[in-house]
Amino acid sequence: MDTEFINITTENLPGEHVCCIIRSKKAHPGIDAKRQWLVDRLKEGHVFRKLNEKATVFIEYAPLETAWVPIIGNNYYYIYCLWVLGNHQGKGYGKKLLEYCIADAKAKGKSGICMLGAKKQKSWLSDQTFVKKIGFEVVDTTADGYELLALSFDGTKPTFTANAKKQAIPNKKLTIYHTIPCNALTSIKTYK
Repeated sequence: MDTEFINITTENLPGEHVCCIIRSKKAHPGIDAKRQWLVDRLKEGHVFRKLNEKATVFIEYAPLETAWVPIIGNNYYYIYCLWVLGNHQGKGYGKKLLEYCIADAKAKGKSGICMLGAKKQKSWLSDQTFVKKIGFEVVDTTADGYELLALSFDGTKPTFTANAKKQAIPNKKLTIYHTIPCNALTSIKTYK
């Protein structure tokens, strides 16, 4: 059994380190919000796999159908985050985490795995160079430089939604979702 990594479950969630940004030893509302968000997402098939210690070494992914992203595709996993920071880099952890995700996707009969990238690396995005070496390829782009990377097992490819590609909405009504996946509180506002 692999004890080097663990998957977050509703049972072990309260005692596990689940944050890539907040490093406070004190209770923090952002971490509490992330934990509550995870409780709900785990029921949808969300996976949070991490090094079995307090470190920023983890992968988070979910079925694309339930992921909070403007991407269309059938039977894909979407990788939210893949991070290996600090003195944990260079030890093969990123590769092991990605291999786990790939094996999980194949075992569940998924069509592939996708993730967000950009023509110019942005600090909050996982390293595209790394996943391209594993076989991910750019399958769609937006006018402002975002890229959708995918590793397809069956030849199908996900795409950005039409509004994401145009960077515009079709009407004068705008709904903004500000959510807690990365430690913020949820709010929904609609403007006319």
